[in-house]
Amino acid sequence: MTLFLLTFFLLYGSLHLYAFQKARAAFAFGTLTSIWIAGFMLMMIVSPIIIRLSEKAGFDLFARLMSYAGYTWMGVVFLFASFSLVIDMYGLIIYSGGFILRQDLSYLAITKHYAFFIPLTVSIGIAVYGYFEAGNIRTENLTIKSHKIPAEINRVRIAQISDVHLGLIVKEDRLKRILAEVKKADPDILVSTGDLVDGQINNLSGLAAMLREINPRFGKYAITGNHEFYAGLDQSLNFTAQAGFTLLRGERVDLEGITIVGVDDPQARSVGLYRGKPGKDLLSDVPDSRFILLLKHRPLVDGNSRGLFDLQISGHVHRGQIFPFSIITGLYYQTQAGFATLSDGSSLYVSRGSGTWGPPIRFLSPPEVTVIDLVHAE
Repeated sequence: MTLFLLTFFLLYGSLHLYAFQKARAAFAFGTLTSIWIAGFMLMMIVSPIIIRLSEKAGFDLFARLMSYAGYTWMGVVFLFASFSLVIDMYGLIIYSGGFILRQDLSYLAITKHYAFFIPLTVSIGIAVYGYFEAGNIRTENLTIKSHKIPAEINRVRIAQISDVHLGLIVKEDRLKRILAEVKKADPDILVSTGDLVDGQINNLSGLAAMLREINPRFGKYAITGNHEFYAGLDQSLNFTAQAGFTLLRGERVDLEGITIVGVDDPQARSVGLYRGKPGKDLLSDVPDSRFILLLKHRPLVDGNSRGLFDLQISGHVHRGQIFPFSIITGLYYQTQAGFATLSDGSSLYVSRGSGTWGPPIRFLSPPEVTVIDLVHAE
């Protein structure tokens, strides 16, 4: 956790330094203005810490306002730096072209003022659009045919929510929209594939009641994500239970025609709280005749488990949440969203997530509720 925080603040601080340099190049402001801007940026850099401390101290209103300000700023700074880099690359191409051709191509270059205002305008525009996109919950439908689904059942419908991140920003209004899509699907099973909560969850009892209203005929099942451990495991487990979910931590449950297996997020190992059997041990002695649904927060497939499950459903990645961050996440996760066929008869589906982490913004990665129909096939 300490290494993660150090890395995060180093990278986040570097984005601010870059943005500061771009602003100073455009306006050539003096020492006093530099101090004011640097002080504001420093406050924004440490805003995640301010937010968490405010939550713990019970200053909920201040923490929520600070969340919207600090995390929206985070999204804008990331977008600004991304588009500024594109302009810098364009400038480098112009400079290199002029050097190679031995011609003055400076007339094609973008001035320092425009190099600041173009990415700033684009970033603010995307942030405004992304705020509304984050609340536009979509339903993604997936149908999987399998001879393991008994003919007398014919179809098992599963609704998946993932990475809801209930907390200071994702509250009643957003959860209501998510659950409206779930209710519309009328699933047989509801699953939460981790990160149901985010941060302090002392004042989320009303949200638990909203989740408790949904009672599919085969039940509701959940697994831990990394944020369940950040928020405090005992609190997270208590909220999940109040919401009516059966938590699977290295456990499995047999339902009509389907076996659901759930495993802890790897974050549990780093804090010494991993529970239950590893995935391979849970899967290896399930009869081949049963359809096995594996709930695993991160879309990483254990090579030893391939062929032992039929479908793994995951989340965690948010498909980057804000483009172009999806380019970075795509370098690490082979499948960061959607359906993928694996070897040995297994398959994987990765949700883009139903809520938001950090910035209340999504760009080119709309939130989703996934409806999976497991259908009998001859």
